[in-house]
Amino acid sequence: MSPVPHLMTLADLTPTQISRILLHSKHLKHTSIPWLQPQVSQPGKNVQSKQLRMPSQSLFNKSIALLFSKRSTRTRVSAETATVLLGGRALFLGSEDIQLGVNETVRDSARVIGGMCQGIFARVGDHSEIEELAKYSPVPVINALSSLWHPTQILADLLTLHEHAHLFGPPPEQQPNAKGEKPKGTILPALRPLTVAYVGDSANVLHDMLVAYPRLGHKLRIASPENEKYRAPKEVWKRVEELECDKGIHWCTDPREAVQGADVVITDTWISMGQEAEKEQRLKDFAGYQVTEELCREGGANPDWKFMHCLPRKPHEVDDEVFYGPRSLVFPEADNRKWTIMALFDLLFGKWTLLAGERKL
Repeated sequence: MSPVPHLMTLADLTPTQISRILLHSKHLKHTSIPWLQPQVSQPGKNVQSKQLRMPSQSLFNKSIALLFSKRSTRTRVSAETATVLLGGRALFLGSEDIQLGVNETVRDSARVIGGMCQGIFARVGDHSEIEELAKYSPVPVINALSSLWHPTQILADLLTLHEHAHLFGPPPEQQPNAKGEKPKGTILPALRPLTVAYVGDSANVLHDMLVAYPRLGHKLRIASPENEKYRAPKEVWKRVEELECDKGIHWCTDPREAVQGADVVITDTWISMGQEAEKEQRLKDFAGYQVTEELCREGGANPDWKFMHCLPRKPHEVDDEVFYGPRSLVFPEADNRKWTIMALFDLLFGKWTLLAGERKL
């Protein structure tokens, strides 16, 4: 049997593998949405007459363990609904439901849960917890969020950007294959290289951006306060340098400098779960970092810049004009958590591979 595949961070994947996940996400979304629409009955017609195609059923009769030691909205709902569409069943296991880390070691829990379920989707505290789960689990483990990384969020962000590629100007032409034919089947819209500005704290969301965006041809401009705790940890930056992503990253302290020439402006929470005691100091440190029309105009962002946020959002991070306005992609971004997680579940939990060959979708 093949080695058990795990996903801790997008740093573990090649650009080809990342693109493969995005394409598969688009395919699953295209296939699944018609099944989720209201079925209007018409004389002489039924659902079958629409020739709907079932999405992959690779999780048929399989159970997926959702180990969540931190609360969640998008990640939990995405995981549960994606599992159903793939024909499986999701078991939500919160910190109050099982013995993990209380009366039983992570090692033992990983073996027991992995002996009964066919995949583990874990949202944990310290990154070492998910590394230990993966070390001892007999089934694939996917990082749903840890202190260092948040790969599923960045996959959803990338899918959203590709789907809205038309907003950023003419993309590269779809290249023909060796026979001179354009690709058939589901196509992921091509996306021109973007300048992406991130304004805020260096946390798990940004860390996966650091190891993914530059390898996909995009530039990152980041603003965070001049304090080591607001910069990427050494273990994260080591991965950034190993992948030579640092060449596509500009780091500064002035958010206006960061948004210069930006096609996309992104922020995240300044106060993550577990940092509530630091709230007063963090709000002082991030004064002037709120994303607004004024900030981006003064900083020289591209006139048609768009806004993204992983949610939940606080008003001090971005004002209502931007968050609810025409620049905002936050809700399509949230919706896409479902499709990228579904793709990961299909390829890792259902098929134990990230590369399903060159078959047509």
